[in-house]
Parts: sequence; structure tokens; C-alpha cells
Amino acid sequence: MLRVLLEPALFFLAPFALYILALWLRRIAPFAVERWTQSVVASLILAGLATAVLSVFVFGIFADRSTGAYVPARIENGRIVPGQLH
Repeated sequence: MLRVLLEPALFFLAPFALYILALWLRRIAPFAVERWTQSVVASLILAGLATAVLSVFVFGIFADRSTGAYVPARIENGRIVPGQLH
């Protein structure tokens, strides 16, 4: 469940990290208030949202799909046999 929330969050934060890295490589203080204008933050938010939504669709389309019937977990000879796809 954590992965479902963490992956889009990381994709959303990627443009912010790239902006900070670009400022740092140009030897500009990346956390100075004057570098985070309203238009910069709005652009980063839109880029982050687009990246996160696109990543959800791409992972959804290209994810491995298992086919077959699901056999639920059961107890055999006193041991739990996990559920699986057949």
C-alpha cells in the first residue's frame, strides 16, 4: 500500500528536486525566497501533477498482469498454503 502512495508522490516531487539541483549547479542559493516566485512554484506544481498522473497511467498500462484462476490460502496438513494464481 505504501508503494501505491509513494511512487506518485516521488514523481510529483521530481520537478522540485530538478529545480533545486539546477539552482545548486549554477551556484545559486536554492532555498532563497526570491528564487521561489509564484510563477515558478505554479509551474513546478503543474509539471509535478502532470508527471505523477502520467506515471500512474504508464505503470497501469505496462504492469504485469497475471491471468488464471486465484486459489485462496488454505490449510493443508496443519500448514498454511498461501494463495496463488493458477
